Amino acid sequence: MQNTLSRYELQDEELRTASRIEAFFKQFSIADLARRCGIKKAKGVSSPEILLCIFSLPFYRLNIFRYFQTTGETDFGKDVVYEFMRSCHFSWRRFLLQLAGRVCILLQELTSEKRDSVLIIDDSSIHRPRAKKVELLARVYDHAESRFIKGFRLLSMCWSDGASLGPVDFALMSSAKEKNRYQDVTKRIDSRTCGAKRRREAVCKSTELIEPMLRRALASGIKAKYLLMDSWFGMPAVISKLCKHLPVICMIKRTPKIYYCFEGERMSLNAIYKRLRKRRGRAKVLCSALVTMNCGESARIVFVRNKHKNTMSALPGLSWYDTRKDEAQRRPTWLKSRYHHCIVLLKPFPEEKFG
Repeated sequence: MQNTLSRYELQDEELRTASRIEAFFKQFSIADLARRCGIKKAKGVSSPEILLCIFSLPFYRLNIFRYFQTTGETDFGKDVVYEFMRSCHFSWRRFLLQLAGRVCILLQELTSEKRDSVLIIDDSSIHRPRAKKVELLARVYDHAESRFIKGFRLLSMCWSDGASLGPVDFALMSSAKEKNRYQDVTKRIDSRTCGAKRRREAVCKSTELIEPMLRRALASGIKAKYLLMDSWFGMPAVISKLCKHLPVICMIKRTPKIYYCFEGERMSLNAIYKRLRKRRGRAKVLCSALVTMNCGESARIVFVRNKHKNTMSALPGLSWYDTRKDEAQRRPTWLKSRYHHCIVLLKPFPEEKFG
């Protein structure tokens, strides 16, 4: 029989959760940090009290409406929180960056120096199928479902040491194409405010925002050895900009339109993979190649086996190859299959490690 908590046990759990959040606020000086980022109110309820309420919502598994409907202990209503979050003058990006910097410094002191810390760039889809008049609502492409959806894309940057993960920066993206947007900017606000800047970057391409996000993260004191990305961002033009700040490890796409300089020739990934000598048996790493990008930086493309399928793939690029034993029926199916290529820039792995 499933155990259920009594009313008093739930109240006790809520008190412990509230005490932990308050301790977190005191340890990282959230009130002082919010004031430095312009998150303050002229009158009424103080900003730290509202921030404490917003921070508590995920731990209680409630949204703003349900929280104020179930608890009547606060000195303010839900409209105060809505107006607080709707303000265009608060620099939430600076607040998150400075808070993430303080948390990362604490985690790095508790982590071994042998563990590599990384920054991760990824995007996810936010579905809003029933929305009609939401500002900058757009028709965006969902890579997970391979179809267009109604909503937004969330471009996020996180810091990780392999055991912990913390958000660093984010951007809520609409569509860069005006024809794909259901709504444009509906509010008239000062173009110098943080809200106006957010609205301008929402209609930019996501690849244009990665380098500024990386520069802001490094300037805030966050330390990392590598930058990890998915194949959606693994284009040579993007990589050449990012490798100036951090070595990049990413998945790259198999396309005949992109060439790399290998053994003095400009070749596609298919041609490079065909020329390399593969390891026999069920080796995880099939082969690797040291190439030169168009920007002049060197990179190592490592082809690894896909453990989930009876195919082969490649690291700094992942290629797929048919491994059936019948040579008479074997066809060059890797030319038609997908590639997921990871690239390591500026710090190529040694030849003896990848072969």
